[in-house]
Amino acid sequence: MSVETVGAVRLSRTIAADRQRVWNAWTRPEEMKQWSCPAPGGCREVESDFRVGGSFAIRMEVDGKAHNAFGTYKEIDAPRRLVYTWDWEEDDHAMGATLVTVEFAEVEGGTEVTLVHDGFPAEEARQGHEEGWGACMAHFAGIFE
Repeated sequence: MSVETVGAVRLSRTIAADRQRVWNAWTRPEEMKQWSCPAPGGCREVESDFRVGGSFAIRMEVDGKAHNAFGTYKEIDAPRRLVYTWDWEEDDHAMGATLVTVEFAEVEGGTEVTLVHDGFPAEEARQGHEEGWGACMAHFAGIFE
Protein backbone atom coordinates (compact mmCIF):
# COMPACT_ATOMS: atom_id res chain seq x y z
CA MET A 1 0.00 0.00 0.00
CA SER A 2 1.47 3.36 -0.98
CA VAL A 3 0.97 6.59 0.87
CA GLU A 4 -0.10 9.59 -1.20
CA THR A 5 2.29 12.55 -0.84
CA VAL A 6 2.40 16.07 -2.20
CA GLY A 7 5.28 17.68 -4.13
CA ALA A 8 8.82 18.10 -2.94
CA VAL A 9 10.80 21.10 -1.73
CA ARG A 10 13.71 21.75 -4.13
CA LEU A 11 16.35 24.36 -3.36
CA SER A 12 19.76 25.02 -4.85
CA ARG A 13 22.48 27.43 -3.84
CA THR A 14 26.06 27.98 -4.98
CA ILE A 15 28.50 28.35 -2.09
CA ALA A 16 31.87 30.04 -2.66
CA ALA A 17 33.93 27.26 -1.05
CA ASP A 18 35.38 23.91 -2.04
CA ARG A 19 33.17 20.84 -1.85
CA GLN A 20 34.87 19.18 1.12
CA ARG A 21 34.56 22.34 3.21
CA VAL A 22 30.87 22.70 2.29
CA TRP A 23 30.25 19.01 3.06
CA ASN A 24 31.90 19.39 6.46
CA ALA A 25 29.73 22.39 7.32
CA TRP A 26 26.59 20.42 6.41
CA THR A 27 27.52 17.27 8.33
CA ARG A 28 29.47 18.22 11.48
CA PRO A 29 27.27 18.93 14.53
CA GLU A 30 29.27 21.97 15.69
CA GLU A 31 28.79 23.58 12.26
CA MET A 32 25.22 22.31 11.76
CA LYS A 33 24.31 24.24 14.91
CA GLN A 34 25.16 27.50 13.08
CA TRP A 35 22.64 27.07 10.27
CA SER A 36 20.13 24.26 10.86
CA CYS A 37 17.32 26.35 12.35
CA PRO A 38 15.23 28.91 10.43
CA ALA A 39 15.36 31.34 13.38
CA PRO A 40 18.78 33.00 13.70
CA GLY A 41 20.51 31.54 16.75
CA GLY A 42 17.60 29.20 17.39
CA CYS A 43 19.51 25.93 17.24
CA ARG A 44 20.10 24.69 20.78
CA GLU A 45 21.76 21.31 20.19
CA VAL A 46 22.73 18.94 17.38
CA GLU A 47 23.46 15.27 18.01
CA SER A 48 24.68 13.05 15.20
CA ASP A 49 25.80 9.46 14.84
CA PHE A 50 27.14 10.11 11.33
CA ARG A 51 27.06 6.72 9.65
CA VAL A 52 24.56 4.86 7.47
CA GLY A 53 21.87 3.67 9.90
CA GLY A 54 22.95 6.26 12.47
CA SER A 55 20.55 8.89 13.73
CA PHE A 56 20.57 12.64 14.28
CA ALA A 57 18.55 15.09 16.35
CA ILE A 58 18.33 18.86 15.98
CA ARG A 59 16.84 20.72 18.94
CA MET A 60 15.72 24.24 18.15
CA GLU A 61 13.60 27.04 19.49
CA VAL A 62 11.45 29.20 17.21
CA ASP A 63 9.19 31.94 18.55
CA GLY A 64 9.63 30.59 22.08
CA LYS A 65 8.54 27.05 21.14
CA ALA A 66 10.67 23.91 21.08
CA HIS A 67 10.96 22.08 17.75
CA ASN A 68 12.91 18.83 17.64
CA ALA A 69 13.76 17.29 14.28
CA PHE A 70 15.18 13.80 13.99
CA GLY A 71 16.03 11.20 11.40
CA THR A 72 18.27 8.40 10.20
CA TYR A 73 21.12 8.55 7.70
CA LYS A 74 20.28 6.37 4.68
CA GLU A 75 23.15 7.14 2.31
CA ILE A 76 26.51 8.85 2.86
CA ASP A 77 28.66 9.36 -0.24
CA ALA A 78 31.20 11.93 1.00
CA PRO A 79 31.55 14.62 -0.22
CA ARG A 80 28.96 14.19 -2.98
CA ARG A 81 25.58 13.03 -1.66
CA LEU A 82 23.74 12.66 1.62
CA VAL A 83 20.30 11.07 2.14
CA TYR A 84 18.40 11.01 5.44
CA THR A 85 14.92 10.76 6.85
CA TRP A 86 13.31 13.77 8.55
CA ASP A 87 10.44 14.12 11.00
CA TRP A 88 9.44 16.08 14.11
CA GLU A 89 9.01 14.85 17.69
CA GLU A 90 6.14 17.26 18.44
CA ASP A 91 2.71 15.81 17.68
CA ASP A 92 1.51 19.03 16.02
CA HIS A 93 4.38 18.83 13.48
CA ALA A 94 4.94 15.06 13.16
CA MET A 95 4.33 13.84 9.62
CA GLY A 96 5.98 10.45 9.40
CA ALA A 97 9.44 9.98 7.92
CA THR A 98 10.06 12.20 4.91
CA LEU A 99 13.24 12.02 2.83
CA VAL A 100 15.95 14.66 2.40
CA THR A 101 18.57 14.30 -0.36
CA VAL A 102 21.43 16.79 -0.51
CA GLU A 103 23.91 16.82 -3.40
CA PHE A 104 27.19 18.72 -3.45
CA ALA A 105 28.52 19.42 -6.96
CA GLU A 106 31.77 21.13 -7.87
CA VAL A 107 30.99 24.14 -10.06
CA GLU A 108 32.92 27.17 -11.20
CA GLY A 109 33.28 29.46 -8.20
CA GLY A 110 32.56 26.83 -5.55
CA THR A 111 30.02 24.14 -4.72
CA GLU A 112 26.40 23.88 -5.75
CA VAL A 113 24.28 22.50 -2.91
CA THR A 114 20.97 21.02 -4.06
CA LEU A 115 18.42 19.93 -1.47
CA VAL A 116 15.31 17.90 -2.25
CA HIS A 117 12.91 17.16 0.63
CA ASP A 118 10.17 14.76 -0.44
CA GLY A 119 7.30 12.74 1.00
CA PHE A 120 5.16 15.40 2.65
CA PRO A 121 1.67 14.22 3.68
CA ALA A 122 0.10 17.65 3.08
CA GLU A 123 0.74 20.83 1.09
CA GLU A 124 0.81 22.89 4.30
CA ALA A 125 3.74 20.81 5.60
CA ARG A 126 5.55 21.16 2.26
CA GLN A 127 5.12 24.95 2.26
CA GLY A 128 6.30 25.26 5.86
CA HIS A 129 9.40 23.23 5.11
CA GLU A 130 10.09 25.24 1.94
CA GLU A 131 10.15 28.40 4.09
CA GLY A 132 12.24 26.71 6.78
CA TRP A 133 14.80 25.23 4.39
CA GLY A 134 15.02 28.54 2.53
CA ALA A 135 15.99 30.31 5.76
CA CYS A 136 18.41 27.52 6.71
CA MET A 137 20.10 27.67 3.29
CA ALA A 138 20.54 31.44 3.71
CA HIS A 139 22.16 30.86 7.14
CA PHE A 140 24.29 28.09 5.61
CA ALA A 141 25.54 30.37 2.82
CA GLY A 142 26.26 33.03 5.44
CA ILE A 143 28.90 30.79 7.04
CA PHE A 144 31.01 31.23 3.90
CA GLU A 145 30.53 34.97 3.36
